[in-house]
Amino acid sequence: MDIREIFQQQKTSDIKKGEQRAIGDFGMTASATKQSSEIGAQVLRDGGNAVDAIVAMQFALSVSEPFNTGLGASGFLLVYNQYSGTTKVVNGHSKAPEHLSPNMCLDEKGELIPFFERTLNANFIGIPGILKAMKKANDTYGTMPLARLIEPSIQLVEEGMEVNWLWERALEMYGDRVGTTARSLFYPDGAPLKKGEIVKNQELAHTLRIIQDKGIDAFYNGEIGEAVIQLIHDKKGCMTREDLRGYRAEIQEPIIGDYKGFQLATPGPPNGAGVSLLQLLKILEKVKIEQYDKNSWEKHFLLAEAMRIVFSDKLTYMGDPDFYNIPVDGLLHPEYIAERVKLIHFERMNQGVDFGNPWKYEEKAHGLPRELRGGETTHFTAVDRWGNIAACTSSLEHYFGSGIMVPGYGFLLNNDLTDFYPTEESVNDLQANKYPVSTKCPTIIFHDGKPVMTLGSPGGPTIVASVAQVMINVLDYKMDLKEAIELPRIYNSTAPKILCDERLDENVKNKLRSMGFELLSTDIAIGNVQAILVDQENNRMYGAADSSRPGAAIGVGEEYIGME
Repeated sequence: MDIREIFQQQKTSDIKKGEQRAIGDFGMTASATKQSSEIGAQVLRDGGNAVDAIVAMQFALSVSEPFNTGLGASGFLLVYNQYSGTTKVVNGHSKAPEHLSPNMCLDEKGELIPFFERTLNANFIGIPGILKAMKKANDTYGTMPLARLIEPSIQLVEEGMEVNWLWERALEMYGDRVGTTARSLFYPDGAPLKKGEIVKNQELAHTLRIIQDKGIDAFYNGEIGEAVIQLIHDKKGCMTREDLRGYRAEIQEPIIGDYKGFQLATPGPPNGAGVSLLQLLKILEKVKIEQYDKNSWEKHFLLAEAMRIVFSDKLTYMGDPDFYNIPVDGLLHPEYIAERVKLIHFERMNQGVDFGNPWKYEEKAHGLPRELRGGETTHFTAVDRWGNIAACTSSLEHYFGSGIMVPGYGFLLNNDLTDFYPTEESVNDLQANKYPVSTKCPTIIFHDGKPVMTLGSPGGPTIVASVAQVMINVLDYKMDLKEAIELPRIYNSTAPKILCDERLDENVKNKLRSMGFELLSTDIAIGNVQAILVDQENNRMYGAADSSRPGAAIGVGEEYIGME
């Protein structure tokens, strides 16, 4: 493939403010808030690298998008190092505490606690890993001191954050998740915050000052951690000080796959999204999805059926590799992919789609190279002047996480352990010291050993669908990056129900209905993709943010276009 075709389609003129896109030759950031993107871009202007920018952006998002991420969150960070030509994963995923028991899913009568109640239960707070991941990344790859990277977020929170439409909508739709302590922030004077109001979370500013002064260890082995554990104990949760002190963020190898001459790097298990993305793309490659128009019913039918196949396998086989063997090679083996493709036909939806048997392909699978040379959540990414790339997806799991805010410290705790299945009949069963399966999918795409694109999305189970669709829009249909992100998306799991963007063409919807699908149209976005294209030949970067949130892409080195 001539990679230049993709870059030639990128819009470079008549760009207006508010389009959430940018062009730069000295660096690029993209995130779900303008404040985070600008803080990251300033780090790049000041000589920091992509990892420095990502660390600063995580703290900024803790202020500007506190209901989706924060100090009590989890995440996966993907880092490409231009000098070594290597790509690594920094695993900051939440882990189950030592004293967690499957019985915690049951009430006094021995009956399963309803899911909504579990999401607000202190026993389902995972050991937060995002700060340890940021420290590990900063220590290993960063060039700026942590105190410098936190300072802009302290200024942001002390000056006051203007409430945007996403804050208002989050409270309208999920305000019932906000606990008592958090209500003082999100419901001042008893009424929910409205767009245009100014919020000054002084307790969070205090916490950030502690971390700036004493380091991230203050969270895991200091006064902040003491407050976290006391709160969890007060709410009858099982996490202990030893759980916090013992948490380690690990640097791991990514899983590597290929798609039509491109190579992809993305986190592997316990992250289930990476394997699912690669499997989905291999199926789409096999059926030659590019032969159908980007708006055709054929394209969307293939996407829907391929998703059903892939997610059937994910639900069956994906778990924590420290507890179970995961048939990664078998799931991606060419013969297994060919076997799964046979389930797709154009007559109608196949009622017989179910999980397959990848184990029989494990022995003859060629191991993927382990190193490449060359609810709710948020995703953010950065590319620096030297070509280093960092992409992070971090999360509290659901909007407002557990709804539990740490008194005096101003941040919410996650409810990541609701990602476990509350039964023993699954590889993703609930056990102590175990990672629940995650769907986070930060991805870097390479061509001839050089990075050409980085992207990711929030959206829980819809993340893989969002990332894959934007990828094929750019790589197969040669679309402008921003237009590729804005093209209506669909999501299908194992059921015949398809969640689809309400903007999807009515003729496509009707055709899919006639083929046995039930369509659930929604005006709530499917994902929120943040992406950057890297044209190394012409030393140019193209960034774009998804309009489903008030984010921005900001370029460094040339005049940029961001959100007003």
